[in-house]
Amino acid sequence: MTPFSALASKLSAFALLASLAACAPTPKVDVPPPAVAGYEAVVDNGFEIPAVDPALLKDGYQRTGVAYAGEEEPGTIVVDPFARKLYLVEENGMAIRYGVAVGRQGLSFRGNGVIGRTEEWPSWTPTANMVRTRPDLYAEYAGGRSGGLDNPLGARALYLYRGGRDTMFRIHGTMDPASIGHATSAGCIRLFNQDAIDLYERVERGAKIKVRTLEESVAAEGPYMDNAFGRAVPDTPENQEQKLKDEAAIAEAAAADPEFAAKLAAAQEAERRAMLQAAAAGGK
Repeated sequence: MTPFSALASKLSAFALLASLAACAPTPKVDVPPPAVAGYEAVVDNGFEIPAVDPALLKDGYQRTGVAYAGEEEPGTIVVDPFARKLYLVEENGMAIRYGVAVGRQGLSFRGNGVIGRTEEWPSWTPTANMVRTRPDLYAEYAGGRSGGLDNPLGARALYLYRGGRDTMFRIHGTMDPASIGHATSAGCIRLFNQDAIDLYERVERGAKIKVRTLEESVAAEGPYMDNAFGRAVPDTPENQEQKLKDEAAIAEAAAADPEFAAKLAAAQEAERRAMLQAAAAGGK
């Protein structure tokens, strides 16, 4: 197993749940579905970024222009870690909305800051605390990892500063596109690499960033819930009913396949821990 596949496997147990969402019965095809515009495979700085599976762009996680009623001025990045959305505010009451995944570090910051640094294909080094508390995930990378497709920061990174100091909060790409829409065990605010590049090209150093609290999220987006696959969706009667149906289907599949059941249990535990972290951070 390569270092990339090992790290991806460790960081992405929850992605099993996301993949199940794409496994509903569909007609068998011999070729993959065409890529969604803006999410095609692309070569960037010599790295070939794969196309995003169209199934991962459901539930409002595809980059799109939307009406925006917030008070933030154009050029501001607004991060909603609870609805797992990011907005780039534009003129005339509009914004570009991106889907994100939210990791433990991404839940540790609320309020305002500015982009103090930007990087293309950034290098990455886990903090000493990350290595100490999760050596199984990070020990082998303690010396750092150069930029590339096997780097957890992905194709681009924006670094949030407050009072001239790095807050350790990052908005970045991901080597695990199936994580988008989920609360995860590691990382900050992740985007599809195609979205990370798009956002990077639209903003400059010094741009303002607003990270919503749980109360601000509910006021702006309404309540959100996790569906049966661990992805944030609006908390509606329809989504609650669908979650029950999907959970029943997953339970039936697990009962018929012990290996699948074991993988599912591990994924659900990772998801549970991430959501506990999200709840604990809600009032910060």
